[in-house]
Amino acid sequence: MMPKDLPDTIPVFPLTGALLLPRSRLPLHIFEPRYLAMIEDCMKTRARLIGMIQPCEGPDGNRKGLHSIGCAGRLTAFSETEDGRYMITLSGVSRFRMKREVEGFTPYRRAEVDWTGFERDLDGQESDTAFDRDAFLALLKRYFEAQDLSTDWSSLREAGDELLINSLSMLCPLSGEDKQALLEAPSLSTRRETLTALLEFALRGGEGEQLQ
Repeated sequence: MMPKDLPDTIPVFPLTGALLLPRSRLPLHIFEPRYLAMIEDCMKTRARLIGMIQPCEGPDGNRKGLHSIGCAGRLTAFSETEDGRYMITLSGVSRFRMKREVEGFTPYRRAEVDWTGFERDLDGQESDTAFDRDAFLALLKRYFEAQDLSTDWSSLREAGDELLINSLSMLCPLSGEDKQALLEAPSLSTRRETLTALLEFALRGGEGEQLQ
């Protein structure tokens, strides 16, 4: 997708703990009526973009606030269950910055967004030249054992830098605020550094949070 194809206004889907990153895929199970409507409207647009964004506490203390930075994904897979639910996949396109929410007649939230500053998201895959894979996987093994998690270690060893770091950022049971920090990392190397710090913190006694 080219920069000129990115719309100024997109639907936004606030979902705590759900992280989407550029060039990554996020499967979602849609069942609330307002979000079923959002998917139906999205499929009628040329770009088919939905902005995933973390909720945060608003100025009045409620949970209707939104973080300023999210990531838009293109609706690339869709299926409907017999009882009317949707199973979809979003493919990450680019991060965005919220400018303002758009008032309207849709049951879901929409926002005017700015794509400036995230041009590298539309380029090819990133690499991490300072990545010490052996040391990182050793840390990850300790973290998975502490969290009682399992994985296919041969696949992790063979995965490219970006696929490995982004997939773990999306899948590890970290808090919404931790996921936001990973999203906002300006490059793959800083995301890897952030993820390493979060795993080390969890192993020192910090509590990993399960996805809501």
